[in-house]
Amino acid sequence: MIEVKNLTKRYGDKLAVNNISFKVEKGEILGFLGPNGAGKSTTMNMLTGYISSTSGQILINGADILDEPKKAKSNIGYLPEIPPLYVDMSVDAYLNFMFDLKKCKLPRKAHLKDVCDLCKISHVRTRLIKNLSKGYRQRVGLAQALINNPPVLILDEPTVGLDPNQIIEIRTLIKKLGKRHTVILSSHILPEIQAVCDRIIIINKGVVAADGTADEIASNITNEHKMTLRIEGPTHTITDKNTITDALRAISGVKYVRADMEREKGIYDFDVETDGKTDVRRAINELCKEKGWNILMLQLSDLTLEDIFLKITMGEQAAVPETETSGKKKRPEINIVLESTDAQEEETDGGDTDAEEEGGDE
Repeated sequence: MIEVKNLTKRYGDKLAVNNISFKVEKGEILGFLGPNGAGKSTTMNMLTGYISSTSGQILINGADILDEPKKAKSNIGYLPEIPPLYVDMSVDAYLNFMFDLKKCKLPRKAHLKDVCDLCKISHVRTRLIKNLSKGYRQRVGLAQALINNPPVLILDEPTVGLDPNQIIEIRTLIKKLGKRHTVILSSHILPEIQAVCDRIIIINKGVVAADGTADEIASNITNEHKMTLRIEGPTHTITDKNTITDALRAISGVKYVRADMEREKGIYDFDVETDGKTDVRRAINELCKEKGWNILMLQLSDLTLEDIFLKITMGEQAAVPETETSGKKKRPEINIVLESTDAQEEETDGGDTDAEEEGGDE
């Protein structure tokens, strides 16, 4: 559906995008990530035809974005970070204007109703856009991207300015759209990408630094395969942590076991590292069933998307110090925001409550 071949963009002597190539298949939701100055925004702008490339090729549903711009762009619905709204128009007038601008051939009344229902803006269609909250303006921007039912959707920060409930709704909508559209989603909030996207591309210093699912990327950048177990021995026998440790070490595929502190009487935590090739979870379950032990917790210590991003873009500088918490070494939580935007700053000023949205005209 989208094919990028050897794409390069220069600004004078500066090489913003350096010979990148990737494909996005139909029905795939791709998360597109990159820090400041990495070339992410430049690539997004070239994908939409907003700027031209220095060299390389972009095919949108088989049409070259430079050789056949009208045909290629007719396949794209684009929501930029700041939605292109005419704030003195009503929502209905604006969507009708976009319907005409895109030369949509679908039944006007039914199509606009479907789009408004999908974005949940039907009840504000008669209101002026300038009187809408930021959250509803974002929804109107998404609605214009969906007009003409384009096979490709490119969404840049689609949840900026939305309250938590609206964010969940938009995420659900994006997943639903992914069943019928090819979606490229750019966001500075990494958990959002991990929650929505089937695949992730991380661009760094103008090149594709990683491409795959979060698990695939994590397995390529680390050899660690760890889990934390919490096991309770039977109350009618004396079972100490050394007995459990020795039994876990005997499981095929287990490289290392370290017994941690006693959480409660007879309940211990164990750090287990595997060879990375063997799934030992079923063997551990069988062992505990045989011995009469109870597994109270089994938590995989996989890298989060934040960890992956830091390792790829910062290398060894991304090492996160351990902190002591009740005697247990624990990685502190990281809330990564790749870039700072005005929209995100405004978001902290207050959520878009229903009361604010409904009272916007007054």
